[in-house]
Formats: sequence, structure tokens, C-alpha cells
Amino acid sequence: MSRLQAEHLYKVFGRRPDDAVRRLESGADRDDLRSEGTTAAVIDASFTVEPGQIFVVMGLSGSGKSTLLRMLNGLLEPTAGRVLFDGEDITHLTARGLREVRSKKISMVFQHFALFPHRSVLENAGYGLEVQGVSRSEREERATEALRLCGLEGWEKSWPDELSGGMQQRVGLARALATDADLLLMDESFSALDPLIRRDMQDQLLELQKTLKKTIVFITHDLNEAMRLGDQIAVMRDGRIVQIGSSEDILVRPANDYVASFIQDVDRSRVLTAGAVMEPVDGAADAVRAAAPATVDEDTPLVELFALCATTDAPVAVADAAGELVGQISRTCLLAALGEESSAGAAVPQQRNEAPTLTKQADKAGDAEPEDRKPVEDRKPVEDVKPDEGEAGEAEEVAAHA
Repeated sequence: MSRLQAEHLYKVFGRRPDDAVRRLESGADRDDLRSEGTTAAVIDASFTVEPGQIFVVMGLSGSGKSTLLRMLNGLLEPTAGRVLFDGEDITHLTARGLREVRSKKISMVFQHFALFPHRSVLENAGYGLEVQGVSRSEREERATEALRLCGLEGWEKSWPDELSGGMQQRVGLARALATDADLLLMDESFSALDPLIRRDMQDQLLELQKTLKKTIVFITHDLNEAMRLGDQIAVMRDGRIVQIGSSEDILVRPANDYVASFIQDVDRSRVLTAGAVMEPVDGAADAVRAAAPATVDEDTPLVELFALCATTDAPVAVADAAGELVGQISRTCLLAALGEESSAGAAVPQQRNEAPTLTKQADKAGDAEPEDRKPVEDRKPVEDVKPDEGEAGEAEEVAAHA
């Protein structure tokens, strides 16, 4: 069974949202609704997330990705459609039922840390457990272990303002892990960090995932981050999901020119793997393996094959997990795979200026967001506001029931 399933989700802000959904289903354009003062933030979004998978949703600022995330834990009620978590329809839960789900089954990690300045690092990490009513001794034990996993052992008694930005984000991640929730929602969680710290946090998340195997929905505006983290990636544009696939699927087979405009600046050598570009074995398997400069597995990034292919004309052998030879990569094959990048870029010249705005627009939007605030009680979302308004209040609500 899928851990998380979204079925035909719509979120419309403004007057007569149900009527707007019917018009969208009949083929109405989003711009037509906007001219009437109605904003279709998410349109007919469907996807599944398997247990232990990192599912990345990416798109420009205003594409609807954060609104989509907030429907996954009930912060925003879908105008139409439903969300299934472990087979249970959470879109029809009571307010009390939703609080129970948020406190024990779904945790959230925020972009701006959302730490309490008057609580120690240990108290912040254990806050979700405190909301659950866990005893002090148990929550301190579990919070201490979560901080250790996040590389913060020895910082338990420190205050948030004594930590760097990257360390504060680790505390936010530790708070989510301490509750042992089945699903982590991460909304631009690394976007506020400097590039080097951001990459370090990506490494930290991938390392933790090897051990904990959490199910994660990760929102980002950064394509390279999406390619690095995502087992599956959903690309959003104007409220719609335009493509879902692995990083290799999206890089090699973009669904349209819009997606192709994003991938033209991606370093293909670090995303594509040997298994994605290998050729059939030419000759006897034993002979190919004997002549090869090395045998690599199917998940080996192409960047690691440059030196091998440069030493000899013999192709590199590619083996599967069982050690069986499944393909080979010659120097010509490697260059051809990298050469496709130029062809892809040339195919969409009209879009060339759009992809670089992905990070810039999102960073600009992120800079405008308020800093951490104190949590408030649960409240019903306001339906007639724009998608990104009230974002801080929604973050407060999740922090109160982390």
C-alpha cells in the first residue's frame, strides 16, 4: 500500500470555489478565473508516495507547491479531491483527528527553523513529544537521540541563538525525527541556508534516510537539489503537475518545453547513471569484463567514468546488483550522453531565460517571509485569501502540533 496518495486535488481561493472547480474540469483556463478575482492554486494534482521514498515537488514561486503541501496534512482543506494517508482519508477527519495525525504521524520541517528562542536545543527537539504528552524523561531521551542523529550531540543545553543557521535547521529536523512520525513534510527546508551549509544538510538528510527510511515530501525551487534528493520528482507549473518521474526520466525525457527549459543547465554527468546510458554488451561477457578498465554498478554517476574511459579504448563494464554483466559504456557512448545536453538546450531557445528565474524568484519570495513566530491554536483556514498569504500562521499551527 502507498504511504501517501493524492487524488485529483484542487485548491481554489476566492468566491464560489466549487463553481471554479467545475469550470476547470470543463477546460477553463487559470487566467480566466484570475481575471474574475479567483485564484486556482492547485489544479487536479494526483500522485502517490511509497514508503521510504523521497518525493520532491518543485516549481517556480507561485506554482502551487507549498499550497499542495499544506493539503497533505490538513492545514488547508482541498476544494475538491482527497488525501489518503496509509489508506485513511484525512480530508474528512475532524479537527481533533487532524491534530492527532499531525502530532504523531506527520511532522513538518520549516524553511525558517521555527525554533522557540526561550527553549533550549533539547527542549526544542522534544517539543513535539511534549505536545503528545510524553513524560519528560522519555522525551529527553528521544530528543537526545534525535539530536545525535543530526550531528548535534553536546549542544543540548545551548540556546537557538548560539547556533548557526545550519545547526538551527538540524534542530528543526531533529524535532521532526523525535516524534518518530511516518511522514515528513519539508517545505523549502534548506532554502534559507548558505550554499555550502545547504549541501551539507542535503548530505545529512540522505545519510539519515539510509538508516531511518522515512517517507518524505520535499518542496524546493532548486532543480539541482531536487535531482540530488528525489527518488521521484513532480514538476509544477501554474497549479498543475506537468511531469512526474525520476531525475533520469525528467532529464532524458522532459514532458514538454517548459520542463526542458529547466534541465538545460543541469550537470548531466552528476545525475545520469551508468545504467541509464549503457549499451548492450558487444561480445562475450567474460571477454568484455577482462578487457574493461573497470566494472561499475548501474547506479554509478557518469562523472565517475571520465577517468576510466580516458585510460583505454575498451568500454567500461556495467554489472547489476547480482554482479551479472548487463551493459557497457564506451568513450563514444559517454560523450554522446553528455552531448544530448547541448541538443536539449538548443531545442527550447525561447525558454532559456525562464529556468534561471527558478531560484531567483523563490529566493525573493523566501526573503519576504517573516521570521519565526510563537505557535497559536488550531484555526480554520481562511478561504478567500491568496495562496501564500497567512503562510506564517499556518507554520505556527504545525509547530504547535509538531
